[in-house]
Amino acid sequence: MSSRDLILGRVRAALTDVPADDPPYERAVQRGYRHAHGERTLAETVDLLAENLADYRAIVHRTDEPGLPALLARLLAEHGTRSVLVPAGLPPHWLAASAAEQLQDRAEDTPRQLDRIASVVTGCAVAVAETGTLVLDGGPDQGRRRITLVPDHHICVVRVPEQVVSSVPQALGRLDPTRPLTWISGPSATSDIELDRVEGVHGPRRLEVILAG
Repeated sequence: MSSRDLILGRVRAALTDVPADDPPYERAVQRGYRHAHGERTLAETVDLLAENLADYRAIVHRTDEPGLPALLARLLAEHGTRSVLVPAGLPPHWLAASAAEQLQDRAEDTPRQLDRIASVVTGCAVAVAETGTLVLDGGPDQGRRRITLVPDHHICVVRVPEQVVSSVPQALGRLDPTRPLTWISGPSATSDIELDRVEGVHGPRRLEVILAG
């Protein structure tokens, strides 16, 4: 018997005396939560997202879809990127204008090898305006979680308007809880006992977000 079987067996045993007419879990607690705070136009929602991203010290750029390849090429060149990590499902034309060597994520790559890569470019699953949060779910244009945590420079492309929501409840309604969700609010940062801020400890030191659309 596995540990999982043992735990589930104990749960079943603990529930044997629960009356059958008890309300199911999903109805036992009322969850009439507010899904957004106030009403905003699309433009106001995107502006709020940009404001909160910047408040977390992410660097925000805006472009239309045709201008995306040139902007990505410029940002990678300004960072001095010679090699960029690319998820398998990233649209090929996004990096068509960049001279950086494109490296595919491989299962055999070690954290030390990933640490030598200058930048990573990904898409996202959803972006939350009220909290300035990007959510990645391991989709084809995002790749595995580790590729966005080890390289020091992460460029994340948010498709506007389809990937922008106002609030966390709205984001949760779009996400699959069984997928590996990574919630990103600004570059990695922590503070020591003296409250000195240190960036880059648990993830990228530099986060750039492109609002494309």
